Amino acid sequence: MIEQIYNDIMSPDVNLAGAIFKLLLSMVLGASIGYERRRKGQIAGLRTFALIAMGATLAMLISIYIPQVYYGLKNGDPGRIAAQVVSGIGFLGAGAIIQMKGSVRGLTTAAGIWISACIGLAVGAGMYLVSLIATLLIIFILVNIERIEQRANMLWETKVIRIKVGEIVTDRDACKAVFKQHKLHAIVESMKYDYENNTSIINYRVLTRKSTDIASLFDELKAQYDKTLSISLTNEANL
Repeated sequence: MIEQIYNDIMSPDVNLAGAIFKLLLSMVLGASIGYERRRKGQIAGLRTFALIAMGATLAMLISIYIPQVYYGLKNGDPGRIAAQVVSGIGFLGAGAIIQMKGSVRGLTTAAGIWISACIGLAVGAGMYLVSLIATLLIIFILVNIERIEQRANMLWETKVIRIKVGEIVTDRDACKAVFKQHKLHAIVESMKYDYENNTSIINYRVLTRKSTDIASLFDELKAQYDKTLSISLTNEANL
């Protein structure tokens, strides 16, 4: 009995025991990747990744099943339906990407969605060891590579520093020395003069690191103008 089940699982033909095993395996592998994404606060988590991997596996099973059962072909083209998964999964990947002015988030999750679908296809094709190794490598990349980037201080983020001053500012580059001191690259993205209320709003687009001392940066920026009213750090300019 056990030997028959094992043979069914390892068989290239589509059968009940093999299909159930493949769906369960792809669910576990997809959920493993989704767990890491969910732990990082991403919306796409265990359920999303598990469903994507299982859906891709089911598509591959259908691709293999149709030529075998309906056409009696052992050497049919199982890639015809499965190939659509690779392109079609892009819609889900695009939905995971949040685009703001100058800031794009969700690219890693979108890439994870795409490769989870590929893992599902591999499981459906019976490439169990390859699927397991690929999943372990993905988790290693998502967990450990980020730690390496953090230790190497490589994680840059595009932010907008918004300074509101209670006067009409003529020197737009007054704060650039402060940014340079903190090793930040900054450009003036936009300015707004409110002559009625005698205020200016300057938006600097900067590349920041997690190690940047924001409190110290704000104190030094405040000192550049006599009538600084407020300073904020956001993802997009807001005049």
